[in-house]
Amino acid sequence: MEASQGYRTWFVPDGYLPTTLPSAASPTGYVSHESLCVLNCSQSEAECTLDLFFEDRAPIKGIQFTVGAERTLHFRLDRAKDLEGRLLPRDVPYALRLTSSERVIVQHTRVDVTQPNLALFSVMAWAHPKD
Repeated sequence: MEASQGYRTWFVPDGYLPTTLPSAASPTGYVSHESLCVLNCSQSEAECTLDLFFEDRAPIKGIQFTVGAERTLHFRLDRAKDLEGRLLPRDVPYALRLTSSERVIVQHTRVDVTQPNLALFSVMAWAHPKD
């Protein structure tokens, strides 16, 4: 694939990690979570940074991870930690910005098992058009 595929800046305006109580886990063992699937088609590692924005609190910035050259990574947001090692808050709406050293492609997925029927949705993130 061409190195020019993808973008360096991506946005997801609708983030929400619902609380999953042990009794609310689905019969399949799933836990409510969100993830970013990052596809790196380039021949260089992509150094990625997440910044999270909230309605009623200061942003959490600088969550870093690497996606290998010509690889994909499913980054679980329920396992992401801020710079002080704390897990991201649950039951709080947020939005995120992903920046990358290489052009990548980003998809956002949510699994919600807080109800009897498992809910899943997946959408492409919004790419910065001038990137």
